[in-house]
Amino acid sequence: MITRRPRRNRSSEAIRSMIRETHLSVDHLVFPLFTLDGKNIKSEVPSLPGIFRMSPDNILREVEECLKLNLNKFIVFPAVDEKFKDKTATYSYSKENFYLKLATDIKKRFPEVCLISDVAMDPYSIDGHDGLVEKGIVHNDKTLPILAKMAVAQAEAGFDILGPSDMMDGRIGYIREALDIEGHTDTGVMAYTAKYASGLYGPFRDALDSAPREGDDIPKDKKTYQMDPANKQEALLEAMLDAEEGADFLMVKPALHYLDVIQILKTNFEIPIAAYHVSGECAMLLAACKNGWLDYNRMMPETLLAIRRAGADVIITYFAKDYAKQVLTGI
Repeated sequence: MITRRPRRNRSSEAIRSMIRETHLSVDHLVFPLFTLDGKNIKSEVPSLPGIFRMSPDNILREVEECLKLNLNKFIVFPAVDEKFKDKTATYSYSKENFYLKLATDIKKRFPEVCLISDVAMDPYSIDGHDGLVEKGIVHNDKTLPILAKMAVAQAEAGFDILGPSDMMDGRIGYIREALDIEGHTDTGVMAYTAKYASGLYGPFRDALDSAPREGDDIPKDKKTYQMDPANKQEALLEAMLDAEEGADFLMVKPALHYLDVIQILKTNFEIPIAAYHVSGECAMLLAACKNGWLDYNRMMPETLLAIRRAGADVIITYFAKDYAKQVLTGI
């Protein structure tokens, strides 16, 4: 005689929903937006179908459309013209920076949204690295004042949360102090805590043209500052440092390939855990669905649920808008 039958608790959707352990909603999702200077521009990223680089006017239309889907959290990345790039990323904190002007316009028109920035040198650097490059070395401490200027400028522009994605040691504390000195005590910091030197960033770098440049005095990759994909315990050290320095969120990037890292941070820290479901992870699923091997409407929410189940409180994903549409329409 079988006395325990787990299937009894799966016998109907009403019962299944009553004991469901993990819940996913649009509230958990952040939608990445790529912007470039100009007007009436909307160009699809070839390696990430359905995602576009848009001029500020179209970004405003996109935000408005997303709000109708109850999607109100965005992380914005700039594609910067080469003529504005230099060794020290001076355009990143220029008052003429279209990215900063866009943030101000978004918050003025849609004050209810949560707007997250990107703090790193690579969109503005002629070297394509997240830190200052001198004689073939990415210098940690010389990068921090540049990041602080960038962070203060973004806070002044209206970003609610800043996202230092550079992986320089000590940058969270340096940025937090700079923000507080300038009176931006309410501006949050979402630390890219465990950002791995992954091969899954290709479509993102295509969208922003932000890959490291070729040259004898330029490091060919970002392995000296991004984390080794083999390491999990090291993420605890990074998280401890970011928490001590004042981070409001701890992020794992990529997400799907690092679910164990998400879980270990969720288990060990009280701070909300964010996960970046990166471009390469999304592109693989899109390609499989395009070929008819998988069902997108089924696999997309299952993928996001897996990240949530691992412990992510916040999921940054290119699927956010599609999921919001699915929830609203029931399809």
